[in-house]
Amino acid sequence: MSQISHSSKQTHYRTCPICEATCGLAIDVVDNEVSRIRGDDQDVFSKGFVCPKGTNLGALHQDTDRLRTPLIKQGESFTEASWEEAFEAVDRGLQRVIDTHGRQALAAYLGNPNAHNFESSLYTRPLLKSLGTRNIFSASTVDQMPRHVSSGLLYGSPTTIPVPDLDRTAYLLMLGANPFESNGSLCTAPDFPGRMRRIQQRGGRIVVVDPRRTRTAEAADEHLPIRPGTDVFFLLSLARVLTRAGAPQLDELEAHLQDLELLVQALEPFEPQNVAPHTGLDASTIERIALELSQAESGAVYGRIGVNTVEFGTLSSWAADVVTLLAGHFDRPGGLLFSLPAHARPDPEKPGGRGFRTGRFHSRVKNRPEVMGELPVATLSDELETPGEGQIRGLLTVAGNPVLSTPNGGRLDPALAKLDFMVSVDIYLNETTRHADVILPPPSALERGHYDIGLYGFAVHQVANYSPPIFDADGPSESEILARLALIASGQGPHADPAQIDRLLLQGMAEAAVANPSSSLYGQDPESVVAADSGRSGAEHLLDLMLRGGAYGDRLSLDYLEENPHGIDLGAMTPRIPQCLKTPSGRIELMPKIIASEIERAQAAIEASPSKDLVLIGRRHVRSNNSWLHNIEKLVKGRPRCTLLVHPEDAERAGLSDGQTARIRSRVGSVEAPVEVTESIREGVVSLPHGWGHSHQGIRMAVAKRHAGVNSNLLTDEALYDPPSGNAVLNGIPVAIEPAGPRA
Repeated sequence: MSQISHSSKQTHYRTCPICEATCGLAIDVVDNEVSRIRGDDQDVFSKGFVCPKGTNLGALHQDTDRLRTPLIKQGESFTEASWEEAFEAVDRGLQRVIDTHGRQALAAYLGNPNAHNFESSLYTRPLLKSLGTRNIFSASTVDQMPRHVSSGLLYGSPTTIPVPDLDRTAYLLMLGANPFESNGSLCTAPDFPGRMRRIQQRGGRIVVVDPRRTRTAEAADEHLPIRPGTDVFFLLSLARVLTRAGAPQLDELEAHLQDLELLVQALEPFEPQNVAPHTGLDASTIERIALELSQAESGAVYGRIGVNTVEFGTLSSWAADVVTLLAGHFDRPGGLLFSLPAHARPDPEKPGGRGFRTGRFHSRVKNRPEVMGELPVATLSDELETPGEGQIRGLLTVAGNPVLSTPNGGRLDPALAKLDFMVSVDIYLNETTRHADVILPPPSALERGHYDIGLYGFAVHQVANYSPPIFDADGPSESEILARLALIASGQGPHADPAQIDRLLLQGMAEAAVANPSSSLYGQDPESVVAADSGRSGAEHLLDLMLRGGAYGDRLSLDYLEENPHGIDLGAMTPRIPQCLKTPSGRIELMPKIIASEIERAQAAIEASPSKDLVLIGRRHVRSNNSWLHNIEKLVKGRPRCTLLVHPEDAERAGLSDGQTARIRSRVGSVEAPVEVTESIREGVVSLPHGWGHSHQGIRMAVAKRHAGVNSNLLTDEALYDPPSGNAVLNGIPVAIEPAGPRA
């Protein structure tokens, strides 16, 4: 437990690290125990808003199943070990794989929580480089890689992602997102529901496009129940309506666009009457929505999970931005804007850069292209199972549970059991880490500092907030764990000093800052810049250097953020084009070859007959966050949530009734789940939530096992993916349903 004394009540302020909303928390601690968590009313961004996940951060910290000590597998069971014993075991295992099979037999998988942890964000890069393998996988190719690819193609950088200016918009068109449950994604906005209500209070309009009448759809002014996977046709048709009379007049933005005329020509086939049979939406509705958006004082299109995790995920993401642009609301207040986080490098005086490309290498078995330095996780099983040079024999996972969260877990699970060696950095012995030979548990969220490196770049209002640890950790920090793994992977052994990695990262960051004419540190001596804050830990020192050399100048520092525990308000987003563009042309490149090819593929799809398959979609819940919060009793108690939603007409055809157990079959597997018959879901669509299925032997998650549910990814098909990004298709999976047993 903690070495910090909290014998009397103390209140600590910190940002919640669980989801992308970055809500401020007020945490009361008495006698080294969290006694209460509530929203921080003084937080400059969230202003007191909090969801049930945030108020249970203490329960996660105090969870008796959370690992505090390294585990080493002995036969079929795990035994506790010292940190030195664990690192020595990792060194033996990794070197054995390298010596026998070479470095291309190693692989790594990074899970979603890494994006919520600034130490992981900074230290996974040297770790992956030290492994020396191309077999890098992550949760990004489960749920968001299409957004990165479309942004990279349009703007030159995969992290230059525009977000809706929720606080000033007059018209919000939202597709495949349910922020009343998920709090938003790639759009950092605490109290997203409240921001939606304020749009309506100031006379604005919200339209939600979703196959299910979600809580978000119920709160909107209009709900359009689209058929899953066809959002791309709807968006392309909106764009066609906006360009039917030729290229629209886009004022000063037009000078920063490339290939606008080619775009107008490519959209011609997507007339509303051509796409209506596929989407299930009336052609007149498509026409009306396009005109409403273009005539609004300001407006934005926001699409997320439901439009990314489909066959045309990249094209859908591209089209959402293009529709906003054609409607005249791009890079303008109230439209889509680019946030500028405090830690980011300042915009250069002139736009342009090397641009973005994919396919610098390909996967060994299926020849899938690399994107952002990683391969699609949909092909991980291929690389594990297929013999030959480069077959994966050793695996590192960091905060990931791919057995539950990636396609066809029924195939991946036994493949992991055949590895020669596996090491996991994780706080739980779960469905994936049970296959590891060594598990290294990092500190809890309350035992480490927190700053949202990964999320402030997508914030709808620019802020900065740092949260110091509340408790001291018994073991090493996460940055030290990752640094020691990097040194082991590079052949320096288990006892090498992790400070080597700190110095390497600091030196590189300082040299980049002093060489950047837009940085406040420009022209200074790198050694002096590094020495300016040598009293902090390596990770905090790096963060401080990023802030001092960042977009707001050296008025920001880690000391300054710690002096302001409720955060620093840096103001509303402002237009950043063309300075933020990194394309070779220095313009928004509307029609790169990949997109032109995808538009042709979409045209062929609308010329075919509309699909009549019953299809499966996922869903979220405000008390859940992927697979790793199901071990908190307060978050899983109540009515079972892992149920199959079925429209009454589909239930009648399948002979199913409410409460009965259904068998759901896809090409790759089958599961059984209790039925909820509801008119809230579109006919021809069924829904299972993501992240459940805690029934495996050997896991240490007692609460999760009592509320096991079923793994929807036993049904997702690894053969279905979005070609430009390699992203898995998790929505719109063809399935069949039938009775599996009597009424529950």
